[in-house]
Amino acid sequence: MTCLEWISLIIIVMICIKLIVVWMNPVSWKSVVNSVYARTAVTKTVGIILAAVILRCLLQELTIVQIFASMALMMALMMIQFAGYGREMIELSEKLLNDRSWIKKVWLSLVLWIGLMIWVLYDIFV
Repeated sequence: MTCLEWISLIIIVMICIKLIVVWMNPVSWKSVVNSVYARTAVTKTVGIILAAVILRCLLQELTIVQIFASMALMMALMMIQFAGYGREMIELSEKLLNDRSWIKKVWLSLVLWIGLMIWVLYDIFV
């Protein structure tokens, strides 16, 4: 199996586990969410490592432009899912946008996004 096939298989297994757990006992999923987001430094570190490994695997078979186009699909799917929670999303966005210290909380993600966007633009126009 290729690296991308392994990544896809792992995601399918994780999604199935989540769906089964949430379907059987939605409240039990709170402990997973709490344990992941209670340790933000660990979550960020794991996220960076996973992103780097996945990006490396993806770049073996795809261009950065193709990866961004795939991300657009994922964003559209997430939009469909979050639309069911419109009111809650509005409340969350108001809370986040009123937070004056937001840049301190998201600087790493922001730097990564800007770097990737510059890479894509370079790849498209150069």
